[in-house]
Amino acid sequence: MKIMYLTIELIVGFFFLFIIVKVVGRKIISQISPFTFIAAIVLGELLGNALYDHKIGVFYILYSMTIWGGLLFVVEILSQKFLSFRGVVEGKPSALIKNGIVDREALRKNRMNINQLQSLLRQSETFSMREVAFCYLEANGSISILKKSKYQKTTQEDFNMPSKVVFVPVTLIRDGEVLWDEIFDLGFDESWLKSQLITQQITDYKDVFIAEWLQGDGLFVQTFK
Repeated sequence: MKIMYLTIELIVGFFFLFIIVKVVGRKIISQISPFTFIAAIVLGELLGNALYDHKIGVFYILYSMTIWGGLLFVVEILSQKFLSFRGVVEGKPSALIKNGIVDREALRKNRMNINQLQSLLRQSETFSMREVAFCYLEANGSISILKKSKYQKTTQEDFNMPSKVVFVPVTLIRDGEVLWDEIFDLGFDESWLKSQLITQQITDYKDVFIAEWLQGDGLFVQTFK
């Protein structure tokens, strides 16, 4: 009997979950926002816990999933009709880089640090912050990048240009801390770093938010000020 009840519950739960996802929308699958991500987890937990609790019958599975699915549907309808409500539920994009300058306050509000920002940029095939004009952190945790015009993609074939050696940018200073290992690996020393900073009117390492070296393009520096 237990096997039969479990089979019935699985079949009912499977098709009812399918119906809920179709009614609520595909966003619950793509997890477009923290809210839909959590909602999807709870929906799965409701079904999973009900299936393995022998005291809960098919009626309670349908009831709990109907209530939760109905709430999700109401939230979705309100999000479509009211812009302010959509902002509360889905969140809004946050500008992490504006006009080539990292917004440290935006990083703080989103509980991110410069390492995490650099990691997200590399995952988006952007290995240097000097390439970025604007960078937005989307509600689902991904980033959108608008590169500066000279770094936007073109093909070498379009201009009949010969291939060039590609270099990886290296972070030398991060949050006021000098990464000496990186500097020494490049074959540079402290006097070289000081001279590079002096050319940009910087005398103290602690004033530097991020300093990045790229062979052939020099040192890119952003200060805390």
